Amino acid sequence: MKIAVLPGDGIGPEIVAQALRVLEVLKADGLKLELEHADVGGAGYRASGHPLPEATLKLAKDADAVLFGAVGDFSLDTLPRHLRPEQAILGLRKELQLFANFRPAVIYPELADASTLKPEVVAGLDLLIIRELTGDIYFGQPRGIRTLENGEREGFDTMRYSESEIRRIAHTGFRAARKRNRKLCSVDKANVLDTMQLWREIVIEVGKEYPDVELSHIYVDNAAMQLLKNPKQFDVMVTGNMFGDILSDQASMLTGSIGMLPSASLDANDKGLYEPIHGSAPDIAGKNLANPLATILSAAMMLRYSFNLEDAALRIETAVKRVLADGIRTGDIWTTGTTKVGTKEMGDAVIKALTA
Repeated sequence: MKIAVLPGDGIGPEIVAQALRVLEVLKADGLKLELEHADVGGAGYRASGHPLPEATLKLAKDADAVLFGAVGDFSLDTLPRHLRPEQAILGLRKELQLFANFRPAVIYPELADASTLKPEVVAGLDLLIIRELTGDIYFGQPRGIRTLENGEREGFDTMRYSESEIRRIAHTGFRAARKRNRKLCSVDKANVLDTMQLWREIVIEVGKEYPDVELSHIYVDNAAMQLLKNPKQFDVMVTGNMFGDILSDQASMLTGSIGMLPSASLDANDKGLYEPIHGSAPDIAGKNLANPLATILSAAMMLRYSFNLEDAALRIETAVKRVLADGIRTGDIWTTGTTKVGTKEMGDAVIKALTA
């Protein structure tokens, strides 16, 4: 099982290092993994003049899965858009045809108090947001900035979804719902946007093939409100690229910290790119402050979705739960009465629990 390891920028190398330590424990126990590293993002630009160097893209294409850290380097923000670090992740999604983004939001009992919402609102939350990843306004053409006849500049982007794109992500949502509580909520803005009218129409059509799954619909603005008011009403949510980007980050804070949330971006054959949903956090890079748990849990998702190694994935997740139960916390999830540790020390704790 060949894994392309792309640490990236900021805290990326630190958090990926801890996930790799966890995978090394499993390798020592007989798991056959081949790991190969490459530069990406700002690191890729500095090394090769492009955020997604050809060698990195080839490695990602040849691998069975990609373990990704984070990209983003403020010192490179003045570069042309196509050379900025963030373009690397967009390029990987497009080139690898990673159309389905799985973002779970799970409340561990020990972290209910870490959420900014009341514990009774979030306790027991187990939500999966499935975000379409290769269409929508992020990729639609035409786009750009133009000067009008009156001399005023105008920016424009185009929201586009084809029927096949909607149908594909809808099937993914229904199949995921079947493996959970058989409830799927489709998020759109069909009352305003023609694109979303088509979205709802196609989702309803696909839903007829899954009579055992309860389908509901919600407008994105109401979805944002309901995630704060009563998040446990949802089980699986499926939505477009831009809405999913926003709602999944909102859902992350229900759990207490964005540093706790892993993600998987999958193609049609379950080859995936696995990454924590947070950014590169350059303000804390190199200070041993970052929470590596989202990256470690992303590695568990990789074992589950791309390699069908459920036992190995559960072993990692159980180790994380044990660490949290023991009161070990990085600063982002620390509360009075628990033990605050750094990035490496959190990795040490997970490995100790993994080998216990």
